[in-house]
Amino acid sequence: MALIVQKYGGTSMGSPERIGAVADRVLRARDQGHQLVVVVSAMSGETDRLIKLAKSISAQPPAREMDVLLATGEQVAIALLAMALAARGAAVRSYTGAQVRILTDSAHSKARIVEIDDKRLRPSLDRGEIVVVAGFQGVDGSGSITTLGRGGSDTTAVALAAALKADECQIYTDVDGVYTTDPRVEPRARRLDRITFEEMLEMASLGAKVLQIRSVEFAGKYQVPLRVLSSFVDGPGTLITLEEHGLEDPLISGVAFNRDEAQITVAGIPDHPGVAFSIFGSIAARNIEVDVIVQSIGQDGLTGLSFTVHRNDYPAAMDVVRKTAAELGARAVSGDDKMAKVSLVGVGMRSHAGVAARMFEALAAEGVNIRMISTSEIKISVIVDEKYTELAVRTLHEAFGLASQPV
Repeated sequence: MALIVQKYGGTSMGSPERIGAVADRVLRARDQGHQLVVVVSAMSGETDRLIKLAKSISAQPPAREMDVLLATGEQVAIALLAMALAARGAAVRSYTGAQVRILTDSAHSKARIVEIDDKRLRPSLDRGEIVVVAGFQGVDGSGSITTLGRGGSDTTAVALAAALKADECQIYTDVDGVYTTDPRVEPRARRLDRITFEEMLEMASLGAKVLQIRSVEFAGKYQVPLRVLSSFVDGPGTLITLEEHGLEDPLISGVAFNRDEAQITVAGIPDHPGVAFSIFGSIAARNIEVDVIVQSIGQDGLTGLSFTVHRNDYPAAMDVVRKTAAELGARAVSGDDKMAKVSLVGVGMRSHAGVAARMFEALAAEGVNIRMISTSEIKISVIVDEKYTELAVRTLHEAFGLASQPV
């Protein structure tokens, strides 16, 4: 018998029929002898409906009251799923985040989990009950309801799995696992049987939308085996684990991409200490995140900087940079908000040379110009014109044999 935490998202809970299908799936796992903790999101569209309702009352609703409102979406979902399970003869008990006592900080709408009191769930599990928990929510030290922000239900599930020392945390979504790349871009993309936490973190941070970064970070930190499965079709899914591939296994696990990049270049900056801080300090003061940074070698006392920001931050970043560049006496500021980042990810890079050369050769053969390059131990990213995104993804997927090599 294993203790399993399952999480079902809003699409899985989107209608009474789908809630019934979730109940049937949960019962199949129970009938295999497992103890079950089931974390659910609000029904699809419900959170948006509640936000719209709040905005009709107030243009700027208090953050605390927004959390009180939004948390009701998951409360409805746990009650309905518990009813569906009870109607099928199961012993079941639902819990809100506060009832479990998922303790968070007080940052409303983006709270962080501080600790979980697993003692409140143990008696239910010992009685043979299926435990159904509201995702996305907790309670702070003063008793106020908090919400965890984007991907919060995934984080709830992984945190509960860590607190309960579960054997596995299963994330049910509308896809049947993690793929070598987005199948909508490359139809020959292949589902991976397993991937490491490191690789999944890189894939998620680089644009793969299967899992939220916070939940993967949490799972890796507490060594919770994580499996991505489909709510709609049976299959083994993808296991995310600490175990790395063997030496003879794939060099590259996947190709990730993000179309939301914008590039800013500052040319002719006086080359002296503190210049980079002047530019990036002013950007940070506006709460704008910078991604890839490249500095050119200084000549004649001048240097240049190129960097990327999220496309939504491009206008504000350009405004800040132009002002700072003028104060520094820089020669010019230019930018382009139609860029994309395409990345190779794989732990095999640690032990294999020539990956970058092979990548650049493949892109050059297709006429894809590289604007910037960024690397880590298990990742190589290039910034390219957005119009080349799909071509670059398909080219690299083919060049590294991702459609045919064994996992």
